[in-house]
Amino acid sequence: MKQTILIIEDEEDLLELLEYHLQKEGYETLGFLSSRNVEKCLQEEPIDLLIVDRNLPGVEGSEFVENLRKKGFSQAVIFVTAKNSDTHIEEGFLRGCDDYVTKPYNMKELLLRIKAILARTAPTSKNTLSYRDLILDLEAHRLSVNDKDVELTKLEFDLLKTMIENKTAVLSREFLLEHVWKNDEFFQDKTVNVAINRLKQKIDPTKEKEYIKSIWGVGYSLC
Repeated sequence: MKQTILIIEDEEDLLELLEYHLQKEGYETLGFLSSRNVEKCLQEEPIDLLIVDRNLPGVEGSEFVENLRKKGFSQAVIFVTAKNSDTHIEEGFLRGCDDYVTKPYNMKELLLRIKAILARTAPTSKNTLSYRDLILDLEAHRLSVNDKDVELTKLEFDLLKTMIENKTAVLSREFLLEHVWKNDEFFQDKTVNVAINRLKQKIDPTKEKEYIKSIWGVGYSLC
C-alpha cells in the first residue's frame, strides 16, 4: 500500500512542485493551501506524514501542529519553512515536529529525510488499527494511547475496534449491540452507555481529548 503524505503550503506553485516530486517517488499526496479541513482529513484518511509550512493564512503552522498533538494526532510532521533562526527551529521541535527543513531547500535532501522518517515511524505490525494516538494491536490484543499501554477488557477492545473500523460513521446502539455484543440475550437497556463511559474513562481519563462523542437519539461516533 502506498504511503500518504499530507502537505499544507499556502504557495500554490510550491505545493504543486512538492506533490509532483512526491508522487514521482511513489507516494500518495493530499495538498492543502491552508489548515482548513486538515483535521477532518486526518480523522478520515490514513495519513503517514505531514509536511507543514509555518507561514499559513489564519494560523501559524507550528501552533496548528501543537494543537493537533494536544488532541492526540501522532502522525510524523516535517516543517518546511522560511523561519530559519535557532529560536524558530527549537520552537518547531518543542511544538511537535519530527524534522525541520528551512527554505530554500534541496529537494533530494527533503526526499531523503521523508524516506528516513517514514521508515522509522512505520507500524511494526501490519495487523493494527489506529485513530489519532490510539493504536490497537489486533494480534497481541493490546491498546496503546500516546505510546502507553492501556488495559482493556475484551468487550472494550472489541467496542473500540468497531468504532475505529467505522470512524467516519455514527454508530447506533442497535449496530453496536449486533456487532460487539453479538445480540447477547443478557444485555440490558443501558449496556452500551455503560460500556462507552468505561471505555472513555480508560482512554481519556482527563477528558481533554474527547475521542468519542454521543449524538442524542442517534448513537456514538469518534470525534
